[in-house]
Amino acid sequence: MNWQVIYNWLPKLAQGATLTLELVAIAVVAGLILAIPLGIARSSRHWYVRAVPFSYIFFFRGTPLLVQLFLVYYGLAQFDAVRNSALWPYLRDPFWCTVLTMTLHTAAYIAEILRGALQAIPKGEIEAARALGMSRGKTLFYIMLPRAARIGLPAYSNEVILMLKASALASTVTLLELTGMARTIIARTYLPVEIFFAAGVFYLLISFVLVQGFKLLERKLRVDASQGR
Repeated sequence: MNWQVIYNWLPKLAQGATLTLELVAIAVVAGLILAIPLGIARSSRHWYVRAVPFSYIFFFRGTPLLVQLFLVYYGLAQFDAVRNSALWPYLRDPFWCTVLTMTLHTAAYIAEILRGALQAIPKGEIEAARALGMSRGKTLFYIMLPRAARIGLPAYSNEVILMLKASALASTVTLLELTGMARTIIARTYLPVEIFFAAGVFYLLISFVLVQGFKLLERKLRVDASQGR
């Protein structure tokens, strides 16, 4: 193991790790915002309300993220309407294509997490809110969504970790995030073991920080395994 090579290339790997964090942070926050209306509609009792979010979730959960990334990055450029639109400066940028794809992908999973959390809320709590005279809208925003956030937080934390690992696919569209930077360094040094080992340590450290952060949040919100029963 050539430790000197690892030490010399640590700044570049740290630069790649920073880009990885940017991708994941934007994707999971934007995905959460998009998933809230999808999850609410998905848990509706009416089939015509559930149809659109079900189709969206079925597509993005049923196809690989890599295929979706290629469809966005290479596929959208085939349409003249896209190339002539105001969004083209962003859609030709691999960073924003990756962010868009990761956001749409994780939103599907988070929406299913939210749907399950909403359905896991004890019926008595909802009936109590309605008995107090709260409208459906107030019951949803003041009772159901905060309760669902606590129930779904452990699953959401898992999704964030999964998106961290999935961000390695960004290197396939020329982005020099952590994996892409490691591959570039290997092409120069011909030392794959040392560089991938260092990249793996970066991923482990980021995952550790995220896991500990979510554990603290769960303790603060008093999340436990039996709360949804």
